[in-house]
Amino acid sequence: MISLLKPHLSVGSIFDLDIGILRKRGYRGLIMDLDNTLVAWNHPEAPQELLDWLAKVRHYGIDMCIVSNNLGRRVEEFAAQIGVSFIAKAAKPRRRAFRLAMRKMGTHRGDTAVVGDQVFTDILGGNRLKLFTILVRPVAAEEFWTTRLVRMVEHRMVRRHLAHHS
Repeated sequence: MISLLKPHLSVGSIFDLDIGILRKRGYRGLIMDLDNTLVAWNHPEAPQELLDWLAKVRHYGIDMCIVSNNLGRRVEEFAAQIGVSFIAKAAKPRRRAFRLAMRKMGTHRGDTAVVGDQVFTDILGGNRLKLFTILVRPVAAEEFWTTRLVRMVEHRMVRRHLAHHS
């Protein structure tokens, strides 16, 4: 079970991802979390740095889909602003939304990566489908109250796991 919680790669932010290497390794699709992965929680505007990063991802021929547990209107408006497909109310870590995202992008398990800031939703969901998972640090400290609770459990589990496997 612990292996399902372990990302294949951890980076500081999406901007630290080497998109060229992802493409060279055959990845054609990127499933992305929204809040605290692409922008701060509930932040409505895409900053220029994000728009530039998205253009770079497109330049490498990688398709993108936002998969978020957030409500439809927030996710839909943000996805429209940045020009990517989306799935809202995804119920991550359930597999259904990840499969739907791959269908929308025309990708498969072997050529799709998942990037997100939460172990129990993004990483667990991606690992359950054997996708390449990338954990990023949260963009901001402010988050939905339930996310803060889940993150406390995540930190405890990670610390306990590291203490037993050092």
